[in-house]
Amino acid sequence: MSASGGTKAIVAALAANLAIAASKFVAFLFSGSSSMLAESVHSLADSGNQGLLLLGGKKAQREATPQHPFGYGRERYIYAFLVSIVLFSVGGMFAIYEGYEKIKHPHEIEAWYWPVGVLVFAIIAETFSFRTAIKESNQIRGTLSWKEFVRRAKAPELPVVLLEDLGALVGLVLALVGVSLALATGNGIWDGIGTLCIGILLIVIAIVLAAETKSLLLGESAGIDEVRKIEEALVDNDTVTGIIHMRTLHLGPEELLVAAKIAVQHDDTASEVAAAIDAAEARIRAAVPIARVIYLEPDIYQDSKRTTPAT
Repeated sequence: MSASGGTKAIVAALAANLAIAASKFVAFLFSGSSSMLAESVHSLADSGNQGLLLLGGKKAQREATPQHPFGYGRERYIYAFLVSIVLFSVGGMFAIYEGYEKIKHPHEIEAWYWPVGVLVFAIIAETFSFRTAIKESNQIRGTLSWKEFVRRAKAPELPVVLLEDLGALVGLVLALVGVSLALATGNGIWDGIGTLCIGILLIVIAIVLAAETKSLLLGESAGIDEVRKIEEALVDNDTVTGIIHMRTLHLGPEELLVAAKIAVQHDDTASEVAAAIDAAEARIRAAVPIARVIYLEPDIYQDSKRTTPAT
């Protein structure tokens, strides 16, 4: 994922959510709708989440240090994981609490035109943000389905923004349905039910985000295409005759570690082996530019040494 593409989607979502949060809170003050209060807190939490993603991207750019020799690329994963926690606690749990209170103590919605008008405005603004995230994602998604894109993306920003915007749009529709039913029936319990549904939705999305970012934090291998390119670049059938075993690991979204034991000719001199390793590293970096940390161990090929290929 290009950093610029992710940043553009984050900024669009941040601008939309700040405007929506302010309008929803005004609508809550005038109407007393719990759906509006839950949605305003949801949008405020989303704004904070976009701020966390921007902060993580900034911190990840720091240079490597003796204490952190592989750099700070995983900062982006850490802040993406924090987003899921905020979405679960501030967004989901608060909405469930508000929905429960409204169902337990329902009251009619006042000044109905405020929540309805704000919800229509919010749906338009969120659609703009969602459209931006989709457009930026399509530039790198390729032939992957949306589900596969969210699961396989090594850069967390676009999947996070996509799921947040999707959740926001569905939540707005739920809020609009709840408010509309409360107005049509004169029973405020529908507003509470809509709020409760919003909370459940946010918790589900938070759990999905947490699961995906946890996998990235633990360390994921390179994608299938990258592994194939690295294997093809490693073996030249001259100085490097095969791969005994290989491992890859993402140190960050745009930084890959490659470690491999390679087979060389048994009669090569030390200088020839060193030159072969240098040439192999150059071929790998040309084929997969994000492969920035490469460790190659030369060996003489034996069937007993070979392990099942892994990434």
